[in-house]
Amino acid sequence: MAALHDWLARNADTLDQSESLADEVMPALAAHGCFRAGVPVAMNGTGGDVRDAILGIADIARHSLTAAFVYWGQRSFIEYLLQSPNAALRERLLPDLLDGTLAGATGLSNAMKFLSGMEPLQINAVPDGDGWTLDGKLAWITNLRPQRFVAAAAVAPVNAAPPAIVMFESHAAGVHRSDNLQLIALRGSHTAAVRIEQVAVPPANIISADAPSWLPRVRPAFLGMQCGMSIGLAQASLDAAAKAAGAATGRGQLADDIAAAQEALAQHTAQLLDGVASGRFVAEAPAMFKLRIGIAGIVRDAVTLELHAKGGHAYLEAQQDGFARRLRESAFIPVITPSITQLQAALAKHAGSSR
Repeated sequence: MAALHDWLARNADTLDQSESLADEVMPALAAHGCFRAGVPVAMNGTGGDVRDAILGIADIARHSLTAAFVYWGQRSFIEYLLQSPNAALRERLLPDLLDGTLAGATGLSNAMKFLSGMEPLQINAVPDGDGWTLDGKLAWITNLRPQRFVAAAAVAPVNAAPPAIVMFESHAAGVHRSDNLQLIALRGSHTAAVRIEQVAVPPANIISADAPSWLPRVRPAFLGMQCGMSIGLAQASLDAAAKAAGAATGRGQLADDIAAAQEALAQHTAQLLDGVASGRFVAEAPAMFKLRIGIAGIVRDAVTLELHAKGGHAYLEAQQDGFARRLRESAFIPVITPSITQLQAALAKHAGSSR
């Protein structure tokens, strides 16, 4: 992984502020086996479970949140296939997803908000034989590599059937990808919008025919890997803060605050991994929401500590060692779907209903 870390360190700012290397992120991650983490050996993975993917994403996020964002999108789609009853779909797509020749986009942020009662589904599905015809839009999806991608989406049938999770392909008639969104950071992540007009989805492309029962089982992996992005970014800022505080005169008093943040991050990470592994978060979603909120708070504190430790040097272009990028990256953590505000609203709703 040292070669990958070196490549990311050299190109992290470019990946953050430009699309020029966007096509190189997936191959770089795939070449080092990143997408195989937590995938069974029998399916050509490296074994383990989703905790390995969470830690893998955290490791990449220490060097580039853009690359970690792509990793999360790809590995989340892989997880959907691993947890899908559609074995034929898994066997058809998994090899190309693992080797990075096919981009996988999660597309389920809307679904996760729907599951918690935050918003309606954005894609309607009309029965078409044993499959569906889709119409709608997804306003923000990452890893939509223009050359070839597949994306997952939750759809709302117009009949009495339950919402379903389906896969659509970039080359399918009626799939319209926008230009990459002009973000203030993470520009190399191939994040775009998709408009879907009369897109046919055959039964072979159905990930789950019963989204309400399937989504709670996959949500811990979805949110857990998302938290991996925050864990890695927080660790990078805390490492930089510790280095700067140790080298600067008069800033030694920050050492205790940095150590406390490091301990909080370690505790939250352990709780996250334990909850995902035990399956507790399937039934206890509020506990995972609180962890996600807590880890996001640690990211905020970590970047602030890095700024305090560096002082005015943080504002000097000539002395940049990633702080400005990490500051921009940290602004994404509270708004990635489901956002902190949305999670807090869901927790308040849960608290009100349990009284």
